Amino acid sequence: MEGQEIGRVFNFFERIGVAAVELTGNIKLGDTLRFVGTGYDFTQVIDSMQVEGKNVASAKKGDRIGMKICDKINKGAKVYRV
Repeated sequence: MEGQEIGRVFNFFERIGVAAVELTGNIKLGDTLRFVGTGYDFTQVIDSMQVEGKNVASAKKGDRIGMKICDKINKGAKVYRV
């Protein structure tokens, strides 16, 4: 169930529960992502994401996105589409 790697977390804002991810692949709302790092491994469906503070329905390789996530995560975590 690993999936295709589509990015890495470059920041996490714990107070608001938002992960900042630099994409190496394309994603869209409704995709299921898997977050893997030291001490955690969880999946979540994307129900909202932003690029430069604007809500978007999809994002492409090279974009830096913010997304609300359900758990804590660390910088450097790998993100997969499953």
